Amino acid sequence: MATTRRYDVKDLALAKEGVRRIAWADQNMPVLAAIRERFESEQPLAGFRIAACLHVTTETANLARTLKAGGADVVLCASNPLSTQDETAAALVEEYDVSVFAINGEDNDTYYRHIEAAVDHKPQITMDDGADVIGVLHAHRREQLGDVIGGTEETTTGVIRLKALERDGALGFPIIAVNEAKTKHLFDNRYGTGQSTVDGIIRATNKLIAGSKVVVAAYGWCGRGVANRARGMGAHVIVTEIDPLKAIEAVMDGFEVLTMERAAEIGDIFVTATGNRGVIRAEHMERMKDGAILANTGHFNVEIDIPALRSMATDTREARHLVDEFTMEDGRKLYLLADGRLVNLAVAEGHPAQVMDMSFANQALSAEFIVGNAASLERKVYDVPEDIDTEIARLKLETMGVDIDMLSEDQAKYLASWDEGT
Repeated sequence: MATTRRYDVKDLALAKEGVRRIAWADQNMPVLAAIRERFESEQPLAGFRIAACLHVTTETANLARTLKAGGADVVLCASNPLSTQDETAAALVEEYDVSVFAINGEDNDTYYRHIEAAVDHKPQITMDDGADVIGVLHAHRREQLGDVIGGTEETTTGVIRLKALERDGALGFPIIAVNEAKTKHLFDNRYGTGQSTVDGIIRATNKLIAGSKVVVAAYGWCGRGVANRARGMGAHVIVTEIDPLKAIEAVMDGFEVLTMERAAEIGDIFVTATGNRGVIRAEHMERMKDGAILANTGHFNVEIDIPALRSMATDTREARHLVDEFTMEDGRKLYLLADGRLVNLAVAEGHPAQVMDMSFANQALSAEFIVGNAASLERKVYDVPEDIDTEIARLKLETMGVDIDMLSEDQAKYLASWDEGT
């Protein structure tokens, strides 16, 4: 179809390939497809404008299609300059009539200009992966806050920022923290991040994981996913942590736990997954051995102190695509992947569609929930309602052909009682 939409993408001629790839992802997203079918008939989002700042991938395309099927007017921009799949962006504009502002490799000015374009849509609902649209609204477009009935947030880093806004009494509208849904973080964060991060490191470097010492910074759901996938490929995995409980978990799960200072001396591959800044700093890089590889799978490229790395280097060059080589004063070489950005999306293709099926089902149903409950929602960060979480799990099992048991009447009565003896 000829589009009448506003857009800024690399090349609409890429649309045909994008359609093929979107269809491939769609066949692995049956829960979202079922929601899309219902949305098409019920139109729960009819008349609502949605500004979504998400990774522009084939999986996100199927979410955009679902929101549009529900009647929403959707504008999509990228939540990371290196995660956009240009063919997907082109297909969304040309074939699915969705406004998209995203180009792979866009510079910082273009990135924020695209976010502003999404905000120009005057959204009533926001969807974020990292809270950038919400950040722009709160910082520069406060006059629009009253038009927004609610938003959703996809990732840990964004939820942290939004809870800080809430604590300060500055949150302008209610947010559903999609990341906190069990059907999101237990699967997307753990299995999706784990597989796609290791995939990104391998694609970038073609290094053998087996026998390597892989240092994983943080043992949250993303970190434990990376640690387990790396161990499964034969790596000796070392975990660094600041949380005593998570550190004990890592120890009990069979991983070596060290400080970053000690791990820096022995690691071959370093992966940050903390959501914080300055996790790998100059004092760590000074201790690293020749050939150490630095990668990040947290949302922003601040977890590795890149300015410090650049200032320490006497020479830099691109060793491979998205692999920068930094030569230290003593001759050691350190390698930074994807400019410290999300290695799983910048180098690989992000999380597999099977897990994003549940994550984006949460996004779609949370948008529906916001529309249905806008009058009663306060300016707070809410978890995804438990009934939505449970329904998504039920649908996923159904599409996988998996049956589970149900409580008998007697069992349900027993669990609900307080006076049953042993």
